[in-house]
Amino acid sequence: MARQPAKADFPVSQVRRYLEPGPIVMVSSALGGRRNIMTMGWHTVMEFTPSLVGCVIAGSNHSFALIRESRECVINLPTTALTDIVVGVGNTSGAEIDKFETFGLTAQPAMRVQAPLIAECHANFECRLYDDALVERYNFFIFEVLKAHVAKSPRHPETLHYTGNGEFVISGKVISRRRWFRPELLDS
Repeated sequence: MARQPAKADFPVSQVRRYLEPGPIVMVSSALGGRRNIMTMGWHTVMEFTPSLVGCVIAGSNHSFALIRESRECVINLPTTALTDIVVGVGNTSGAEIDKFETFGLTAQPAMRVQAPLIAECHANFECRLYDDALVERYNFFIFEVLKAHVAKSPRHPETLHYTGNGEFVISGKVISRRRWFRPELLDS
């Protein structure tokens, strides 16, 4: 039986430390000759087919207008090798600098959208806005992934997970339970 750890009250304003849904990503966007990169920690897979990803982009963020108007972006997955760049991108405004140039990142053309891929990232997911019903009220975008580019190795890259207050957790070791995996239950 699993151990029952002792628990204490915890500030609800800090629950993100435990509930952040996925790895930190860098979202690239482009519109009318302008381009930008933002660091994002709040995203979630919503559907497998079509491949839908939901994310929150603050209305005050420079990328918000670019993505809202172009209706597309690229979600780029950095590894821990890019930690300082991830933090730098997240702490600067694309309204003032070209983040590709400032942080030495390589913009590569995408195949299905105008926003560029970030070549140094482990994976790039070209996205088009699928549903904007929650954008006005919650800044919540639902994107369809149209094209995915993923490095062949490592299979399980070390990714960053933000816990707040400038601290990250690195993805841990892989634990397999494949013998119990039942793909037929994915659609149930």
